[in-house]
Amino acid sequence: MLKDIQDYLMNEVILVVDDDPDSLEVAETLLTFCGANVITADGGQEGYIQAIEKQPQFIISDLSMPEVSGWQMLKLLKADDRTKQIPVVALTAHALVGDREKAIEAGFVNYLTKPINPLTFSQNMLRIIAETPAIAALFE
Repeated sequence: MLKDIQDYLMNEVILVVDDDPDSLEVAETLLTFCGANVITADGGQEGYIQAIEKQPQFIISDLSMPEVSGWQMLKLLKADDRTKQIPVVALTAHALVGDREKAIEAGFVNYLTKPINPLTFSQNMLRIIAETPAIAALFE
């Protein structure tokens, strides 16, 4: 499983946006272990700036952040010609019925729940890549 995810993520630039330092560190560590070049941002405003400057292949973003939420950051990204093509995966600890659909409807390309589990991370990332045409196209 690890080899499969490494085949996809090796040397890809992925931006992870989260205001929780522990979640940010876990995601960064796991993605780096899979061979990705990971950049991080501790909030939506910084995430938006990093997306403009670094042009990542895709973004994984928490939804609930102070000041600029993941929802607001997505709107900024989609309104900007420099970033509107970057796929954004929602990441949240608030996994209620209908939340996934709400996130997809808003423009997120897929949805992950917290806490990030190191044991299932590779499987979840492979699922995200397989289920998300905007991300799968990056690896063709």
